[in-house]
Amino acid sequence: MPTIAVDKAALYRALEKEYTTEEFDQLCFDFGLELDEDTSQSTKPEDLAQPAQLKIEIPANRYDMLCFEGIALNLRVFLQKQKLPKWSLTSPASGKVETLTIKEETMQIRPLCSGVILRNITFTKERYESFIALQDKLHQNLARQRTLVSIGTHDLDTIKGPFTYEALPPEQIEFIPLNQTQKMNGKQLMEFYEKDKNLGKFLPIIRDSPVYPVIYDSNRTVLSLPPIINSNHSKITLDTKNVLIEITALDKTKVEIVNQTLVAMFAGYAESIEPLRIVSPHNNESRDVPDLSPREMVAEVDYINQVTGLDKSPAELGTLLERMGLTVTPDTSDKNLLNVSVPITRADILHQADIMEDVAIAYGFNKLPRVYPNKTAAVAAPLPINKLGDIVRVESAASGWTEVMPLILCSHEENFEWLNRKDNGGTAVRLANPKTAEYQIVRTSLLPGLLKTINSNRHQPLPLKVFEVSDVAFIDLTKERKSRNERHFAAAIMGKTSGFEQVHGLLDRIMLMLRSAFITREQGLANEALAGYWIEEVDDPTFLKGHAASIKVNIGGKHHVIGVFGILHPSVYKPQRFDLQYPVSTVEINLEVFL
Repeated sequence: MPTIAVDKAALYRALEKEYTTEEFDQLCFDFGLELDEDTSQSTKPEDLAQPAQLKIEIPANRYDMLCFEGIALNLRVFLQKQKLPKWSLTSPASGKVETLTIKEETMQIRPLCSGVILRNITFTKERYESFIALQDKLHQNLARQRTLVSIGTHDLDTIKGPFTYEALPPEQIEFIPLNQTQKMNGKQLMEFYEKDKNLGKFLPIIRDSPVYPVIYDSNRTVLSLPPIINSNHSKITLDTKNVLIEITALDKTKVEIVNQTLVAMFAGYAESIEPLRIVSPHNNESRDVPDLSPREMVAEVDYINQVTGLDKSPAELGTLLERMGLTVTPDTSDKNLLNVSVPITRADILHQADIMEDVAIAYGFNKLPRVYPNKTAAVAAPLPINKLGDIVRVESAASGWTEVMPLILCSHEENFEWLNRKDNGGTAVRLANPKTAEYQIVRTSLLPGLLKTINSNRHQPLPLKVFEVSDVAFIDLTKERKSRNERHFAAAIMGKTSGFEQVHGLLDRIMLMLRSAFITREQGLANEALAGYWIEEVDDPTFLKGHAASIKVNIGGKHHVIGVFGILHPSVYKPQRFDLQYPVSTVEINLEVFL
């Protein structure tokens, strides 16, 4: 969670009360924050050399509290010292809305844009620093290090609309970057900031693209090269009165959340909020941003009372929700419903469960009734398949085998070709966008992981005996998610001899523990009621011909093939595959059939 440092004296003035550290810690706890440190109690020289600060941990979903203004505003509303402001757009005095036109070329790299104009804003040193710090925090959190969203702020009086958002080859983009004196093109800028500890980490976002995003004014003056840096020409200062905020993005939802958050936090210092008209000719779209209207939601009174254990009327619930910045109107047609207006600052509210949580916070978690749950199972127990898996683990470990836990993802070759198996296209769950060739599919067998583990531990004394109890996955179009998991057990041994008898012995021990004794094939086929297992020779290309057997069981009066074991085919050992130096025997069974 992000930690925000705020001036202690300034925050207490905003809250109209001097708190002790313990009192403010309790206030933070009641609201769902955490006071990380009060530097007035620190003995560090660096803390004593500056005004006392409060370092407050903010929940990761509360983007409206990533600055002093947001913390002060929300705590004042919570303490019922004020109501949350209602933000609205004001038409420009000139009657002409500034426009920003998005060119079609931006579709190649960063296609979305939003923005706003704050008129006659009054900056102080503290407000200016908070304005910049909020942008940094939003870049780090919601914007995922500028990969999804980037913010540019400009002195509107130094530039002239209308503005255009374009994408051009880097050599064609020339401007003086922020706080620099030398003009550079896009390629030179990348080389200049390559070793910069602050901006260097953002360069890979666009560096390898054939075109770079750039924003121009009507005089072809560069405003910014998002998401890297703004132009020095339009930088804001303490004397700036009119601010243009432009926001480029890959995510349509996040770009508006960022815009609304900046407006909500700093519109209080400005005389008016003017819209910016975003024009996309290639999409036949024209819209005025930001949208400052609250979102309308519906919550059930019974649901809120049931989950919290309260018995509050709609009016009482409305009063509690007002402390969290929400506006509530009882539904005239249904007394069980609340019409809730969610302000632009509360992007975290997505469901009535979030509204219920706000009721609990406003009422006080420690004040909620404590009752014994009489409608739910109060005793926890492991899932049967997990309990069975744990039993198999204990038995295998007690038999002298070592448990391993490889990754559940593997390459297509490892799962199929390297084991001499063919993919019919309807077996393995594929990743739509694998990051590397090593993680292309969800494994359908535990063997690739075991063999890769053996390969990585070839320097250990022989024999190497490893096992795993874990899930594999298969495509299953009859399921809701079009796939299913199976819990498997597998073991592998590599030594100077095949180790086939040791794998067979482990299989006998596991099956005996599962109350499935060894029987002959004739017994199993003649008497389906006879519980037990038998083996039959099988021709499986994964294994050496004549040295593999399928494992069959009688369970519930039915025959089941639960797995296979044997000595691996020599082609599996090849250096181009699993690169194994000695013979390997394996066994793999499906545990699901024993439930």
